[in-house]
Amino acid sequence: MEEWYTALTLFEKVYWITAIAGSAILLILMVLTFVGGDVDDVSGDIDADIDGDSGIGFQFLSFKNLMGFFTIFGWSGISCMENGLSTGLTILISVVCGMLMMFIMASLFYYLSKMQSSGTLKLKNALDQIGEVYLTIGANRSSIGKVSINVQGTLRELQALTDEDVDLKQGNVVQVKEVTDNGILIVKLLNK
Repeated sequence: MEEWYTALTLFEKVYWITAIAGSAILLILMVLTFVGGDVDDVSGDIDADIDGDSGIGFQFLSFKNLMGFFTIFGWSGISCMENGLSTGLTILISVVCGMLMMFIMASLFYYLSKMQSSGTLKLKNALDQIGEVYLTIGANRSSIGKVSINVQGTLRELQALTDEDVDLKQGNVVQVKEVTDNGILIVKLLNK
């Protein structure tokens, strides 16, 4: 191994060192990213310095993307040298390949971040939904009760009032007809 390394020219050594170091760091970053590790501590958090958690979507210049650049830059340069291309053409091809890798990685992480759901409950999505009284709701908005209702694909227990002339008891089937500004459902009885 040592004989092989000493036989390399300086130009070849730069590409080999870049390719091996970039590959090792990129591999660690990818594993931590997809496993859910805290990559910020490993990388010095260059990404956070750029976006500051303000929600910037597409980040071309980030630590992960730079490691992708150096990895592909190194390996494509080695490939070009192995195929006998000139120094200038090797540099050009490796830079273009590295930039293409940065763009692909930025796009990948951008679209992966778009796949996350916020988890925020939007009570307007409860309108016209049918549910069941969980805790008694007082007639004519006299006391707040609770209903079990499916909102955004999840069964939830939410506070509710009614304009009905009778108390709505546990087990009554109701439909949401309105949502107040403070997030209380106004329901009407369905099974009279």
